[in-house]
Amino acid sequence: MKKFLLVLSLAIFGCSLPVQLNLETSTVTPTPTLAPTLEATQTLPAPPELGTEQNPLIIALTPSSHPLPEVITAGDVIAAFIEERTGYKVVTSIPSTQADLVEALKIGNAHLAPLSPFAYLLARQNESVNAILGSTHDGQMFYGAQFIANRESGFLSYYDAVRDENTAEAVEALEQFQDRKPCWTDSTSPSGYVVPLGLLNQARVQLRNAAFLEGQPSVVRAVYAENICDFGATFIDARQSATLEAKYPDVAEKVVVIWRVPKVIPYENVSVSLLVPLEMRRVIQRAFIDLMLTPQGKAAIQTAFGMDELQIADDGLYTEFETYVKDSGLELSELIK
Repeated sequence: MKKFLLVLSLAIFGCSLPVQLNLETSTVTPTPTLAPTLEATQTLPAPPELGTEQNPLIIALTPSSHPLPEVITAGDVIAAFIEERTGYKVVTSIPSTQADLVEALKIGNAHLAPLSPFAYLLARQNESVNAILGSTHDGQMFYGAQFIANRESGFLSYYDAVRDENTAEAVEALEQFQDRKPCWTDSTSPSGYVVPLGLLNQARVQLRNAAFLEGQPSVVRAVYAENICDFGATFIDARQSATLEAKYPDVAEKVVVIWRVPKVIPYENVSVSLLVPLEMRRVIQRAFIDLMLTPQGKAAIQTAFGMDELQIADDGLYTEFETYVKDSGLELSELIK
């Protein structure tokens, strides 16, 4: 009997041993869980369509830290007209600074806005806007600049006033300013500093330390006086200021144009965010043109945007201006306020 039990025990042990060894040495592959995950089962809802009550089109007005009541009212007029003409829900906002406005366009807190030339370039650098309308003065969307000097300074003029054209390329005309002292208007003036500086840099002209005189007439007066700087830059034609002509009757004779910058400097424009669908941009552009044709709308745009007239514009119109600004070596973020 004892032998039988011993044999039976060994038989049972012999049968169970391989099973135990198999469990200890095999790799268990985990079974994929069937539990739902957030990514697999939940889809975030699409944002409401732009121009609806839940996601209105935001029109930013000219930046101001203390907006006047009449500007706010003008913005309401603009919003009401665009709403009626397009069917989009429209609200307005007033950023404190141009820098705030550019940032708002970038992140979608504004969809349409008036932009100064440098603010526009910065927004384009951020790839956040397209220009759709340009402000005009006397029917022109762009204006020029000029280099001026005292007639007795010894500089050669490369501008023909009778034919209203330059007689030489910029490099030839401007190289005579090498190691001379300029008078600029202010550090953010397109015509009185930035664009002329870009041209001088293109011509590889090295300058002495400049004088910033805070105003275009001040530059003309400094050039007239001779002892402040060697040459200056202004818009066309700052010499014709009534105040200057009254005080210096011979100003146009004594202060001569050395070379004129073509009309490449833009006035302000109306730009739309690239977050706005293309067809929607076209509808808004048409609505603004129609708004400008009404007396009330024109007055509202003058008050809220500071623009008297508008023309259709596109980004390609600003290429040459952008080149001069880039060649100035100045930071766009430092040129907007």
